[in-house]
Amino acid sequence: MMVPAALLLLGALAAVVAPRLLARADWPDREPVVALWVWQCVVAAVLLCCVLSMTLSAAAAWVAVRGQVFGPAPHSVVDAYALSDGSPWAATTAVALACGGAWTAAMLVREVLRARAHRRHSRDELLVRAPLLPGEEPDSGRLLVLEGERPDAWWLPGTAPQLVVTTAALRRLKGRQLDAVLAHEQGHARARHDWLLHCSAALAVGFPQVPVFAAFRDEMHRLVELAADDMASRRFGRLTIALALVELNEDRGVFGPGATPQAHVPHRVNRLLTPPDRLTPSHRLRLTAAATLVPVIPLLVTFVPGLRALG
Repeated sequence: MMVPAALLLLGALAAVVAPRLLARADWPDREPVVALWVWQCVVAAVLLCCVLSMTLSAAAAWVAVRGQVFGPAPHSVVDAYALSDGSPWAATTAVALACGGAWTAAMLVREVLRARAHRRHSRDELLVRAPLLPGEEPDSGRLLVLEGERPDAWWLPGTAPQLVVTTAALRRLKGRQLDAVLAHEQGHARARHDWLLHCSAALAVGFPQVPVFAAFRDEMHRLVELAADDMASRRFGRLTIALALVELNEDRGVFGPGATPQAHVPHRVNRLLTPPDRLTPSHRLRLTAAATLVPVIPLLVTFVPGLRALG
């Protein structure tokens, strides 16, 4: 049980230390795309630790599982993992982690079904507010102008993502600001940020007592907006998208004292108005490469006993 326990300890260490390190760093605001990769790799490493620990615990508890996992391996490899000793905690650990995995899958399915129902309801509402013209097919257009007194723009994910903008936003936004807002929403659609939000929400709802999953969900909501801002600013300039954000949100009370509904909007505007101090391409490449190697660490911990036995 040494290797499964080491994997659980490694997963717990990553779940505690990584969010704290990322919270103290200032580079995620400058490089939100890299930060998205780092967060995904950290969560993948935590989940991979649990999966590998469950597999090895089950192999230690039940001979049938051991035969499936270590069937082609020499007896020295099985002895190196001490699987023949049969720790009394092996079955309990394997069952507990398997239940956790089943619960995770159930939460993901629930989140996908909930998202589909929400999209279906939103599309039905759009059809009521903006009926199809004679001969017009559903989802035939990527941009829908909706009558509304509140300036707003959003994208509706799905097999055919649709951009929606209200007439109030058309009246409020000036010049290239409308193009910048649409580019922001198109950035969400191209990067499929909805999948990141669904996965993070499923983990946070399924395991509310695990802080790393709650931090993962909150950071995904924040970082996808920063990443979409950067996509739009590369085409239309940082000042243009900042002014568009102000125009869309100045009537919602998000810039005054005590503003809570969308407190991230002032931060996004300040970030866009601050001269960028980005990482160099070489530093960005090193950081991304290091992040992608994070999930490899549990595999190294898992296979070290077997490699030593083969050596």
